[in-house]
Amino acid sequence: MILITGGAGFIGGNFVLDWLADSGAEGIVNLDKLTYAGNLATLESLKNDSRHIFVHGDIGDQELVAKLLAEHQPRAIVNFAAESHVDRSIHGPAEFITTNIVGTFNLLECAREYWNGLDESAKKAFRFHHVSTDEVYGSLSATDPAFTEANSYEPNSPYSASKAASDHLVRAWFHTYGFPVVTTNCSNNYGPYHFPEKLIPLVILNALNGKPLPIYGDGQQIRDWLYVGDHCLAIREVLAKGALGETYNIGGWNEKANIDVVKTICTILDELKPRADGKTYVEQITYVKDRPGHDRRYAIDASKVERELGWRPAETFDTGIRKTVQWYLDNPAWIEGVVSGSYRDWLSKQYN
Repeated sequence: MILITGGAGFIGGNFVLDWLADSGAEGIVNLDKLTYAGNLATLESLKNDSRHIFVHGDIGDQELVAKLLAEHQPRAIVNFAAESHVDRSIHGPAEFITTNIVGTFNLLECAREYWNGLDESAKKAFRFHHVSTDEVYGSLSATDPAFTEANSYEPNSPYSASKAASDHLVRAWFHTYGFPVVTTNCSNNYGPYHFPEKLIPLVILNALNGKPLPIYGDGQQIRDWLYVGDHCLAIREVLAKGALGETYNIGGWNEKANIDVVKTICTILDELKPRADGKTYVEQITYVKDRPGHDRRYAIDASKVERELGWRPAETFDTGIRKTVQWYLDNPAWIEGVVSGSYRDWLSKQYN
């Protein structure tokens, strides 16, 4: 049994589905607060699967977390639980501090107490895997080498600062208490079940609904894009074989400017779901004022995880983005559930 936190969110939900796709996989206790970005519809296929135990709750609830650990005796914890949207962190940083820093602290303390009570063999086998972001490293110029695990932390938004703080807590619990942790810092994920406040799903759904496709500034912000299925496989490798106390950067080797990502999506939609008026979706692109502190470029050097653990992404951006667009076209019920709720409320405040 393993404990997953934030397992109804985008990356966590994909990880749970990927893990349990193996008929012989061990069970999962899935703890999720079900904030606006958590969606039980993502886990609909598991509703009759006895290996999946869903618990509605907060990683900051020490009593609940301690109870789950005592009852289910997991051999590992994978912590996906986080507030993760930069725009939201700018407008309301308090939730990011509460969940990403205080919540991680509470989870670490509950897990450490549980771990201290295990027998020696179980104690040796236990792992705490903390999932983080490349945004903790700050921003790169066009000519800077990609981020490695040796880069210093230079976060530029309330979101990235809160994740940097959580990373430091995890590191400190290893060095101070010997608590068995591993950390992964990933680049921008994309793929199925992505809440449409982030660029790629926002563009797909806005395009299909005849809305503007908003591009911050000049659209030349560069990101390294990682297909979520590849990320899930990387996490499994690090959880199974990663060295204790180590950090592994997980990237897609796919640097793309935001405007090029949007134009690629438009081209795929022109092919798969042409506009009724015969025009191209590119005509819906709208440039909007850049957000404060917008990092110019992220790029991940994922050489270490390939060299030490043998992982490398299977998807190119071209194959992954086509799969992603097709998934949104094929899953209108999931989309409608999101669009009819908090996404619509959020979108109305941003672009109407």
